[in-house]
Amino acid sequence: MLKAGLVGAGHLGKIHLKLLQQSEKYELIGFHDADPENGRKLEAEFGYKYFENIGDLLGQIDMLDIVTPTLYHYHYAKTAIENGLHFFIEKPVTQTLEQAEEILQKCRENGIKAQVGHVERYNPAFIGSKPYIENPMFIEIHRLAEFNPRGTDVSVVLDLMIHDLDILLSIVKSEVKIIHASGVCVVSKSPDIANARIEFENGCVANLTTSRISMKAMRKSRFFQQDAYISVDFLEKKAEVIRMKPAPEDASPFDMIIENAEGEKNQIIFEYPNIQPNNAILDELESFADAITENKSVEVSLEDGTEALKVALEIVRLID
Repeated sequence: MLKAGLVGAGHLGKIHLKLLQQSEKYELIGFHDADPENGRKLEAEFGYKYFENIGDLLGQIDMLDIVTPTLYHYHYAKTAIENGLHFFIEKPVTQTLEQAEEILQKCRENGIKAQVGHVERYNPAFIGSKPYIENPMFIEIHRLAEFNPRGTDVSVVLDLMIHDLDILLSIVKSEVKIIHASGVCVVSKSPDIANARIEFENGCVANLTTSRISMKAMRKSRFFQQDAYISVDFLEKKAEVIRMKPAPEDASPFDMIIENAEGEKNQIIFEYPNIQPNNAILDELESFADAITENKSVEVSLEDGTEALKVALEIVRLID
């Protein structure tokens, strides 16, 4: 078992603490939080050992789980590297591209493994749909959330859209060609709703809309490719694949057949990917443990996190 420590026991940090404690791949040594009152409260309530001095924690662990506000990611990532510790770091990886690139280079130089918390990669609907997604040429993404004051210190692009940017970049194996973006501040001093149109060198176009002031939540992605359409509902954990194939000559009355203007007949086939329920946060933490103990590549690398941040910051710049 890997000895794990955590820094940043806020809303998400508390979830991580619970899962690290439950996991058979980690031994939770303890955690550090900048607020001693919060730290002692969690220690008394759940039994996690609180380290008021983070240095006392670092000397006892193999892996540091960084779940602080983004403002402190760079500092604690450097701290982990200086102490020879592998680290899991929440998204966005850092505040600036320069910070992310520096951390990436230092990890390479020091043989440190790091994984970025782009948890939607572990969404069961996405996992079940991935085998069906092949060279999509148009992608439509909506991520709508109800208003929550937590996270409004940053643009909705860095808060929410970055999830979809990571998914997008993991699917489209091509360089970004051009980005168009717009956004509006409604209740915050940073954009609360944003839209980005991303064109790739291979001709693929993606249209992303993100809001944190919607009346109801939605997290849907639609992938359009040759002879197929794949719909992934990240919120409801559902997926649907609609394929076209040449219509059989002996089609039954129950087959769905369409005929185009050229007279070609195609059969529409509906498929539903096998979706296995999971705990995505636990899965991402445990896959990182496997990457360390088995010395293999991490699922969501610092390179991935840096690329998602690069595109997100460009969208923010265009909106500003």
